[in-house]
Amino acid sequence: MFLSQKTALITGASSGIGKELARIHAERGGDLVIVARREKALGELKNELEKENSISVKVITKDLSSPNASQEIYDEIKKDGIEIDFLINNAGFGGRGKFHEREWKKDLAMIQVNIIALSNLCRLFLPDFIARNNGKILNVSSTASFLPGPLQAVYFATKSYVQSFSNAIAEEVSGSGITVTNLMPGATETEFARTAKMDKTKLFGKTVSARSVAQDGYQAMLDGKLDIVSGLNFMQKIMITMIPFTPKKVLLRQVRKMQEAL
Repeated sequence: MFLSQKTALITGASSGIGKELARIHAERGGDLVIVARREKALGELKNELEKENSISVKVITKDLSSPNASQEIYDEIKKDGIEIDFLINNAGFGGRGKFHEREWKKDLAMIQVNIIALSNLCRLFLPDFIARNNGKILNVSSTASFLPGPLQAVYFATKSYVQSFSNAIAEEVSGSGITVTNLMPGATETEFARTAKMDKTKLFGKTVSARSVAQDGYQAMLDGKLDIVSGLNFMQKIMITMIPFTPKKVLLRQVRKMQEAL
């Protein structure tokens, strides 16, 4: 599909899945607003995408852990007269460790980015979509949303919220021209594992490329799908299928072992 008249706003666009989503959208002829904390990385991505594609890329350097970040992003876009067609909430991060031993400010920032900023951006842009009867939202959750996560208690909980929230508002706007898609990646080859100190765990022993996950999510968004799972190997798919039939204490022990450092 050629998207020459569609503009996508992508958070967390400086690396990983977000960066690949930006590339995919640009390759299809769409303009972009890319958001992340790292100005240099965003500038390099802007130069790459504009050089290789006949598109326009706006850079917004913003830390989504700031309570006012979402409103500031929205206000800047409106001031510049940019109409957003696709809202892609990709920004998010995790952190391994026992909840009572982790720094609370880090988990609070995680909640701010993974839940509050995502929800706020949806709340800001949805009325514009509804007024036009057109627009698509892609929220990046995780396969972590299916179950509790010992040693990543807050991260797993935030991703459960994203899944539930996305599915709920998808139903609220059903029948309109607006769709909301929930992308649930498995272990993916991004900076996430290193940042969350998960790179030396069984869970991230085998990863899939960020490009393949981004392609799955982007196409699911275009198709208006409710949920899309991407990046699971055969054994992980079996585990997800067996979640409803596995005693919770057994499941919790399994998840904890997968997240313990090797």
